[in-house]
Amino acid sequence: MGLFDLFKKGNKGEEVKKEFDGKVIAPISGNLMPLSEVPDEVFAQKMIGDGIAIEPTASGVMVAPASGRIEKIFDTNHAFSIVTPAGIEIFVHLGMDTVKLEGKGFERIAEEGAVVKAGDPIVEVDLKKLRAKYNMSTMLVVTNANTQTIQFIEPTTVKLGQSIIK
Repeated sequence: MGLFDLFKKGNKGEEVKKEFDGKVIAPISGNLMPLSEVPDEVFAQKMIGDGIAIEPTASGVMVAPASGRIEKIFDTNHAFSIVTPAGIEIFVHLGMDTVKLEGKGFERIAEEGAVVKAGDPIVEVDLKKLRAKYNMSTMLVVTNANTQTIQFIEPTTVKLGQSIIK
């Protein structure tokens, strides 16, 4: 199956949903922690959805956590979402209050609407520069699926590209 076969169209032009392939990877190396531990009430109380957070320890390149279509990359490049062929939306938010930077310290690599594979680079982040003033915890939130669909592994240290679901 080719990359663009991820999103087949039905007879009426609508996208045909496929089963979730069960693959979600760490978009950056770091320490995995529960959302409840991040110092942001919206994420900690799971108002957007359930997920995990990673405190980055290395690398400034943020990769796609799953294969799918980049549905949105914020103008400030501090957050993006990917929709899998099964229709599951994964929202990735880089750091706390980083929207205030108005894009400084973030370089977009991919574009909205692109179909990507898990591990493809999305945004480069100047972690060294940003850590001086910002908490760079990175949240991965499943915004439209229940926790039976995706169950994240227990807190641990993860490497870029490592599977982070049970």
